Order: sequence, then structure tokens, then C-alpha cells
Amino acid sequence: MIDLYYWPTPNGWKLTIALEEMALPYRLVPVNIGAGEQFKPDFLAISPNNRMPALVDHAPLGGGAPVSVFESGAMMIYLADKSGLFLPKTGAERYAALQWLMWQMGGLGPMMGQNGHFRLYAPEKIDYAIKRYADEVDRLFGVLNAQLGRTGAHVAGADYSIADMAIFPWVRTYKAQQVDLDRFGHVKRWYDSVKARPAVQRALDVGKDLRASSLTDEARRNLFGQNAQTVQATQNPDATK
Repeated sequence: MIDLYYWPTPNGWKLTIALEEMALPYRLVPVNIGAGEQFKPDFLAISPNNRMPALVDHAPLGGGAPVSVFESGAMMIYLADKSGLFLPKTGAERYAALQWLMWQMGGLGPMMGQNGHFRLYAPEKIDYAIKRYADEVDRLFGVLNAQLGRTGAHVAGADYSIADMAIFPWVRTYKAQQVDLDRFGHVKRWYDSVKARPAVQRALDVGKDLRASSLTDEARRNLFGQNAQTVQATQNPDATK
């Protein structure tokens, strides 16, 4: 059994999609990031970056003690290797999927995260920041559109992979991020195809009642008000004395 520490966000959806697609048994452990549950010692022992998702596999391949994994990209690779699905074991196809997974981790996710923050959550509108991240998101959608124009059905090639699973949840936020998906025909075709997959539909339903409709001041502090000092205080409180 796998414990999935989760909250319904794009990075959380990646993991429910992977688990549902791979038919791996899992137990949902909600981590209310607005309430600051990501700073609890038990969670920090699993995810020292105080971010969800994270997982604990109580039946790892080869047996032995439970294995914990944090960082959603690492978790996707772990689950693919465990299940033997959606990531080739060797060869060019494996690295094609991995490089597009890394593209999402290092580019699309962070840039859409910043675009969404300055558009939706920042206490004041900063025109430069909004344009900076909107332009970069636009560029990245162009990159994805060109790739899908080359490969056809899926991001990394002919086969559906963890790269598709990782990219889809971020593309799913296109309306809130004010991206005109009709400008990117290959992305729109791919998005509609992935969205129609039964496992993806099940995955997006997981914990959908958990997300708050609005942010409180406490939630804003927990989500956006952290720095090195707060990390030190939560992970090594004696050092602040």
C-alpha cells in the first residue's frame, strides 16, 4: 500500500493520475497546505522541503523498510519503475519521456505557478511581473504545441507516458491563467484526449471537496509567507534559541 500525502493542486493531480493509471493501491492522506499542515514534524520527516505531494511505499520493490519519496517528478519516476508502466526501462524512449518530465518540473510548472500567483493571489498588481510570466507561459505553450505537432498523440512520442501525466494538470489551469488554448491547436487536441481518459477523470475527482473556495490570511501566510527563518524554526527549532 502507498500512502499519498496530497492536496488538490496541479502537483497533487500528477500523482493521483499516475496512481490511477497504474492501478496501484493507495491511501489518501490529506495535507491541508492552507492550514500549515505541511510544517508538521511527521510530514517534514517525509518531505523536508515542506511541500506536498509526498508518498510512503509500504511495499517497495525488493521488500525491506518503507520507502518515502518527495518531489513530484521523482515520485512519478518511482511509480513508473515500480509498476513497469508509462516509462520505458532503457533507451531513447525513456530519456524522451524524462526530458519532457524535467521540462515540466523546471519550466512549465514554475512559470505557470508564478503567472498564477501574480494574476490571482498577489496583493497588488505588478504589471511587469504579470507580463514577464505571461510571456514565458505563452512561450512554453508554443514549445509544447510544436512538440505535439511533431510527435502527434503524446508529448514524448507515440506512447502515453508520465510526461503527459505531469504536464496535463498544469495545462488544465489554462483558463485561470488566461491562456487562449485555441491558439495552440496541437495542445488543445492532446489536452482533450488526455482529459477523456477514465483514469484521469477518476484522479481529478480525488479529494475535490478539500480545496477551499477562498484564501484566508492564515492560508496566505502558510502558502506565500515562508522564508529560510521559518524553515529553520519548523525543522530545527532549537537553532533559533
